Amino acid sequence: MLSLKLPQLLRVHQVPRVFWEDGIMSGYRRPTSSALDCVLSSFQMTNETVNIWTHFLPTWYFLWRLLALAGGPGFRAEPYHWPLLVFLLPACLYPFASCCAHTFSSMSPRARHICYFLDYGALSLYSLGCAFPYAAYSMPASWLHGPLHQFFVPSAALNSFLCTGLSCYSRFLELESPGLSKVLRTAAFTYPFLFDNLPLFYRAQPPAQLCPPALHPHQTPTHTHISAPEPSPPALLFLCQLGLCWGRGHSCGQEALSTSHGYHLFCALLTGFLFASHLPERLAPGRFDYIGHSHQLFHICAVLGTHFQLEAVLADMGSRRAWLATQEATLGLAGTVATLVLVVAGNVLIIAAFTVTLLRAPSTCPLLQGGPLEGGTQAKQQ
Repeated sequence: MLSLKLPQLLRVHQVPRVFWEDGIMSGYRRPTSSALDCVLSSFQMTNETVNIWTHFLPTWYFLWRLLALAGGPGFRAEPYHWPLLVFLLPACLYPFASCCAHTFSSMSPRARHICYFLDYGALSLYSLGCAFPYAAYSMPASWLHGPLHQFFVPSAALNSFLCTGLSCYSRFLELESPGLSKVLRTAAFTYPFLFDNLPLFYRAQPPAQLCPPALHPHQTPTHTHISAPEPSPPALLFLCQLGLCWGRGHSCGQEALSTSHGYHLFCALLTGFLFASHLPERLAPGRFDYIGHSHQLFHICAVLGTHFQLEAVLADMGSRRAWLATQEATLGLAGTVATLVLVVAGNVLIIAAFTVTLLRAPSTCPLLQGGPLEGGTQAKQQ
């Protein structure tokens, strides 16, 4: 009978520096693992196991949602539903790409970087996918057919190129300038997120009379008129507006946001915080090697955010359909397909360029090395 032996696990000082993770001291897989070893390691408790499964299982969940919606009576035949389907395709792709990246990243230093190049490309396609339903269902009434609405999806397409290019380039700086690498990678994904959600931020503002009047930057509060409302700083005004227009309250009309929008943005905020902070493992190195470190929590928050985003899009589709039916779509089927093809091709070319650069780099390149001895010194100090 064929018997399979689970791969041996290593400590941080036993692997090259390129494989190190902040605050993770043990549970590393052999940095020259075979593809079979990588697959087997997903059934073994390593510091990547939970990362793999927290995106592998959601892949099937989003695929199920896609098939369930697409299989509905007349769903695919109705052009109104196409932006939702375009959103669900990269929503299925990005967790699967992440799962594969975490599974096969221990085959070699080059394989590790290439795996994450593909992971970043899938995330940038997801950022574009979000723009389609937002342009179709979530635009503020005053923006319809305006310049931003007309160029919203094309701008998101350009953002996806920027996202892929910056995030891939950031890997070349990981060892020599880790701080700059982190800033570039964080900015690469933060900017497309902020751009995609501009319609929601704008719709979160209810009629101005529902909140206290704003305080002018050069104006100081006065108490001479006791009956008049005291002006509020702009930040407090925005928070007031944001709170009042959430959950379809206070006669916000077509601009109202569902509670799912709020949950989505809250999960996105947590996702960004966990990605940038490396908490809690940074505070207690070695305590969260297998369960509970920031990347696992980051995966969970990202998936929950996508789930709530889908529910929010469905809410906008339903509540605004009668109103949107009177409006002309900005991007037809031909434009949607053309945009997707161009963006996929462009991102493939960007990833290919970085991959070729990586493959041509000499084996002595710091990006492919990193001394295990340095890791041992750091591990002893910690």
